[in-house]
Amino acid sequence: MIRHKDSQQLRITEFETPFETTLDSSNRWVLLANTLPWDELCSVYNEKMSQKMGARAIDARVVIGALIVKHRMKLSDIDTIEYIRENMYVQYFLGLHVYTYKPVFDPSLFVHIRKRLGLKEFEDMTTFLMKEEENSKAKEDNDEDDFSKKDEAGNITHKGSIKIDATVTDAEIKYPTDLDLLNSAREKSEELIDKLCSISSFPKPRMYRRNARRDYLSLIKKKVKGKKLLRKGLRKQLAYLFRNIGYIHSILDSDPCLITRLSKAELKYFWVIQLLYDQQKQMYDERKSSCSDRIVSIHQPHVRPIVRGKSKGKVEFGAKIGVCVDNGYSRIDHLSWDAYNESEDLSVHLENYKAQHGFYPYRVLGDKIYLNRQNRTLMKELGIEAVGAPLGRPSKESKRPEYKAKMRKAAGERNEVEGSFGVAKRRYDMNDIRARLANTAESWIAVGFFVLNLQRFLRGILCVLKVIGRNRLIERIKLAIEKTITTMNKICHPQQARQRYCG
Repeated sequence: MIRHKDSQQLRITEFETPFETTLDSSNRWVLLANTLPWDELCSVYNEKMSQKMGARAIDARVVIGALIVKHRMKLSDIDTIEYIRENMYVQYFLGLHVYTYKPVFDPSLFVHIRKRLGLKEFEDMTTFLMKEEENSKAKEDNDEDDFSKKDEAGNITHKGSIKIDATVTDAEIKYPTDLDLLNSAREKSEELIDKLCSISSFPKPRMYRRNARRDYLSLIKKKVKGKKLLRKGLRKQLAYLFRNIGYIHSILDSDPCLITRLSKAELKYFWVIQLLYDQQKQMYDERKSSCSDRIVSIHQPHVRPIVRGKSKGKVEFGAKIGVCVDNGYSRIDHLSWDAYNESEDLSVHLENYKAQHGFYPYRVLGDKIYLNRQNRTLMKELGIEAVGAPLGRPSKESKRPEYKAKMRKAAGERNEVEGSFGVAKRRYDMNDIRARLANTAESWIAVGFFVLNLQRFLRGILCVLKVIGRNRLIERIKLAIEKTITTMNKICHPQQARQRYCG
């Protein structure tokens, strides 16, 4: 049976809405809004704002909540504002008292927000989440831990376990090849020459841009590029770029005041393309394919190639971060745009853990690269257990089933940090950083891991509430039983009452 409806759409004013009904209190945004320590989180953001100067700032809860929504739902800046306009639960999460169809703020402000909130600020927010969960846990009589040490005075010196590892958060850049980089730099240099000639009386020089474009396309379109052909193409592009850089210097020398007419971004591009030319010329002359501090993007010159040897590719392009998982919370202890040996992060992880808790961890779970001789000596001096195979030849103990089972269990526990990387990259865009500046990219990475910790915080709070509710129910049952026994003692023998109601 076919049912036909009129295709004419109702006016928006005639569209029925369920706003008169009560909103669902079990919605995920409502639960998260009611469990977060908003006052502490907002205090971190308010510290970056002036108390006396500037216009009236946007509410800190709205700003932090918008960042959480953006990264949790994997939205762009513009789509985040539209999503907030369309969702009543999200507006409640942001702290609004009445539904509004107006944007909470302009999407362009996300860039300035990322400049204010960096890695340190989001790590402070994660600290507040950990403290809030610890304060909400039910107090037990025995607070002993299997992995803990105490001194003679009874003070805790070591407690807990940490899992450490390093990864690379890929930046969203085009895969860098020498030919593409030189072509992009040449095109940017032509734009600078056009602007300088338009604001000065200097005649526009002959740049052979059509010939340069034709030479680039004729080579890039070939399926098979031989070494000689590729080297010839690089030589031509280097010559075009060298000529353009010389033209820019000639124009600026003719009128030194012209440099003030260029914006900060244009001056940065001019500096980058000169450095790129020097690197490419050095590799061309020395017939090498690498150099120190190699630029792989003229738009993001802070990004460096980091050799990792993963299955998807030997080289990754982005920031390298050293992460420590503490009680389920992932904390970024080291972030660097340059490649480094992650074994150097161990001392940083240990000191940050002590600054957070007041004592060192009982044991450390990490890859073999962290368990070198120097780090083992450091952990031995600090009284920390290093979980992993010892150096040297395998001992007889390592062949025992008990030892192998212990190592398998430790490896399974260490997989938590690997799982956090997978969730952060798959669900929160940590493998596709779309911020151009170095500080905004660091903020992007930090807020991604902060949203990951929010999920851990929400699960922990819900588990605590379940335990508290179960304990309260048990206490009520005990009180009811005791009250019943007391009542029955008045009318019968106590032993008979206990047998009747308690079995």
